[in-house]
Amino acid sequence: MLRRLFEEREGDDGLPGRARKLALLAMITGTQMAVLDNGIVNIALPTLADELSISGSQSIWIANVYQLVTAALLLTFAALSRRLGRHRLYIGGLAIFTVASLGCALARSFEFLLVTRALQAVGAAAMLSIGPSLYRIIFPTRLLGSAIGLSALTVAFGIAAGPSLGGLILHVASWPWLFAINVPIGVMALALGIRSLPREAPQRGRIDIWGALFSIVMLAGSVFALDQFGHGEGGAMALVTLSIALASLGGFIYRQRHVQRPLVPLALFAEPRFSFAAATSTFAFLAQGVAFVGLPFLYQTVMGVSPIMSAVLFTPWPLVIMIIGPLAGRLADKRNPALISSVGLGLFLLGMLALTGLGADSSHFDVIWRTALCGIGYGLFQAPNNREMIGSVSVELSANASGVLASVRTFGQSLGTASVGLILGLSFGSLTLSLWLGCVSVMVALALSLYRVPLAARARHR
Repeated sequence: MLRRLFEEREGDDGLPGRARKLALLAMITGTQMAVLDNGIVNIALPTLADELSISGSQSIWIANVYQLVTAALLLTFAALSRRLGRHRLYIGGLAIFTVASLGCALARSFEFLLVTRALQAVGAAAMLSIGPSLYRIIFPTRLLGSAIGLSALTVAFGIAAGPSLGGLILHVASWPWLFAINVPIGVMALALGIRSLPREAPQRGRIDIWGALFSIVMLAGSVFALDQFGHGEGGAMALVTLSIALASLGGFIYRQRHVQRPLVPLALFAEPRFSFAAATSTFAFLAQGVAFVGLPFLYQTVMGVSPIMSAVLFTPWPLVIMIIGPLAGRLADKRNPALISSVGLGLFLLGMLALTGLGADSSHFDVIWRTALCGIGYGLFQAPNNREMIGSVSVELSANASGVLASVRTFGQSLGTASVGLILGLSFGSLTLSLWLGCVSVMVALALSLYRVPLAARARHR
């Protein structure tokens, strides 16, 4: 598959074959660090609480601030990329992330670590907001699905390897090395990115400042409120924050309709294929968020397995995505991507329904084949659906499409996480009910995906 990505044909758009290799390595390295750092710290929170002399609840903010800042800036950075040029924004984000990683490693106080983690998130948001759109100009259109499939593999590996890599580093070294490891890798990625990423002339014009402010409050407020609900800390603060986020959503939509140069051009959503792909992605990521949070609780509290065994039982899901994702992306270059996504969602639904049947007496094999089925389905869904989102709009709008893609992923996962916490916090709540909520979410995603199949079919025959 990799050899195919670098083959050159007459009339290809994108970069020449050798330049693609270096650009791909720079993209994979930066994306991998940004994704890994979202999960690698979680396993170290008890250690950080001890060594920084803070409470467990305070230590959670070392993880939360990263997700919160990243979510808040995705749409703004996607729009800013048109003013700066995508290569400048990506390289700048990578530089900020690398320097901030060094700051995290040198931190000796909770407050300083929070500040440097927030700076890490600024760099991560710059990279993640435009990653898929950079693939659009690095690779020929005929290989876009394969390239995005490789991107899905990178993200899946980051999700799977984060806790394990964090545990391994803590086993052989102290916690600052969780961050220090990014420095040499980041320097290498910077050198590759400066040399190989395709250059773009910046577009003239001002960024929509009010739209950016509305989007930051909207995204950060919703993620914060959902996180509070998910930890059983809803109360007045979470409700007020959610209300402010919803009001900002209204202000954001109004602003986008009436400003000459909107932060997110509404022309994106005038394309039905893009709108349906975005909505489908939101519900699919909601279901994945439910499963990713609910299953470890199910394994440990219902089945009584150890945390290490819980991680092992969960591994088939992201591991299978790593295998299926690139294949699905390649298939999407040749066949109807909406149809492939729908088949994937159907398998994902079967896997989620099977997970609801797990109980205290379930064997490890019962768990493994169910989680593997979910991974097969999600792997078939994700890369073709992402290809639809990025490939259904013009190159000029692809950076904005990339920002929307990253935003719906973050929002969907946050909503799924919060849903599990809310259900578990209710007296009638149960882990099985959480999984059933995930099933309903997949059903909605599947219905949306099936509806757009003929739209994608007509687009392929134009």
